Amino acid sequence: MKSRLPRLTDLELEVMKIVWALGSATVRDVYEEFRKRRKIAYTTVMTMMNILEQKKHLRKKRGERAYLYEPARPKEQVVKGMVRDFVGRVFDGSARPLLVHLVEDRRVDEADLEEIRRLLRESE
Repeated sequence: MKSRLPRLTDLELEVMKIVWALGSATVRDVYEEFRKRRKIAYTTVMTMMNILEQKKHLRKKRGERAYLYEPARPKEQVVKGMVRDFVGRVFDGSARPLLVHLVEDRRVDEADLEEIRRLLRESE
């Protein structure tokens, strides 16, 4: 069985999204991206990136002037694991109640529904 990475907190996920988008980043790079969205302390970003390295979500290597962090796994792989975990915890492993909830809550528009239909046809 695959070893599972520790769950990401909301702030950790925000950091990971920035690093995924950049491909690799220093703490300063991530800090500057955060500052475009909201106020955050540089030390908070540094702490979060160190925690993500300890949790094995990021890898760190020495750059010319600062450490360079890169994702340990592709975004798609991490998101897939997060969704699988969520469905398992909330819906006892069944995706059907999740899809029903999304459709009934009007969170899925017609374009999304058509994409789901296409994917279902291809999987048959």
